[in-house]
Amino acid sequence: MTDPHQPQTKRIWPPELKGATTMGETATGDAKAPQTTDEKIKAALRRVFDPEIPVNIYDLGLIYKIEHDPAKRRVVVTMTLTSPHCPEAETIPETIKRELELVAEIDSALVLVVWDPPWEKGMMSEDAKLALGME
Repeated sequence: MTDPHQPQTKRIWPPELKGATTMGETATGDAKAPQTTDEKIKAALRRVFDPEIPVNIYDLGLIYKIEHDPAKRRVVVTMTLTSPHCPEAETIPETIKRELELVAEIDSALVLVVWDPPWEKGMMSEDAKLALGME
């Protein structure tokens, strides 16, 4: 029961977007837990948001390559940012590393930021474009 004298709180970040998928959800909204390690890695990446854009980094198209070595329990992610002048250029890769290392099958993660090829809006998933009203 809520206290009528307490102010109402509202979740503001990350925003809930129509048409966008979140960790473990399909495009139709059915909850589905990731099964394979690769699915878990992608789900971890989808939990990371650029604070200035209400779409996860995976659907934004910022992830260029995922190299998973099950024998070494290691993952290397090659990615970019929307701009070399991104104010979150240091924190986003650190957040990605932490999220990846939460995956049970991963002991270590390395995140490499590259600028070639440069990011462009066409790299976004259809869900991201829809969520941002670009469809």
